[in-house]
Amino acid sequence: LEMSFVEREDVMRLVEDMFTKMVAEVVPHKRVLASPWPRLTYREAMDRFGKDNPDLRFGLELKNVGDLVRGSGFKVFEAALEQGGDVRGINAKGCGEYTRKEIDELTDFVKQFGAKGLAYLAITKEGEQRSTFAKFLSPALLQALMQRMEAEPGDLLLFVADQPAVVYEALGRLRVHLGERLGLINPDVLAFCWVIDFPFVNWNADENRWDPSHHLFTAPMPEDIPLLDTDPGKARGQQYDLVLNNYEVGGGSIRIHDRQLQ
Repeated sequence: LEMSFVEREDVMRLVEDMFTKMVAEVVPHKRVLASPWPRLTYREAMDRFGKDNPDLRFGLELKNVGDLVRGSGFKVFEAALEQGGDVRGINAKGCGEYTRKEIDELTDFVKQFGAKGLAYLAITKEGEQRSTFAKFLSPALLQALMQRMEAEPGDLLLFVADQPAVVYEALGRLRVHLGERLGLINPDVLAFCWVIDFPFVNWNADENRWDPSHHLFTAPMPEDIPLLDTDPGKARGQQYDLVLNNYEVGGGSIRIHDRQLQ
């Protein structure tokens, strides 16, 4: 669609209405998960799902535990945090009885996406714990992790500690992998959502410059225009991605229409 004299909200409302009617007409046997569609900021999508095109048909959301494990003495966590990284995890519900071989298979899976390994805390149905960092797991830390991860006996907590990009990529992929493996994904459910408020520019370390995250003609959010001169990394763009079941299926942006701003 090419539209004149519109704001982001106008485009999103039109597309949502059009797709809703199209689904009812073309695939009436499929169920749209939520209406109106959820709207996630880029930051929220990354923090909760590890990717900006999330699948909302199931849980297994990422949780940040860096503040809890800081000072635990576990070198894997401490080194990542000291270098400005993250420690995040997901709760594989009901997988607390996984064997070491099954956990090793999950570890090999995340290594494909840059992770150095996978720390785990398995809680049996009887409440006993197995963990790669058992000797650093004080009762207080165990309780805090269980609460943050919404864990119960029978669950398996899986953690990646690294730079944020690696943590998001590895856990985002692992989340989808587990969703498929555990049969959590219903093919007859359509979980549409909008992802908005993307970074306006990303830092290109190779070229030592800021590059547009979308394209050269995407307009910044009006209230963020002053940031372009002072802190461009915090500016957001007027773009929007249409996401469905783990895929970006469309997107666009409001264009810059001011010569001086361009």
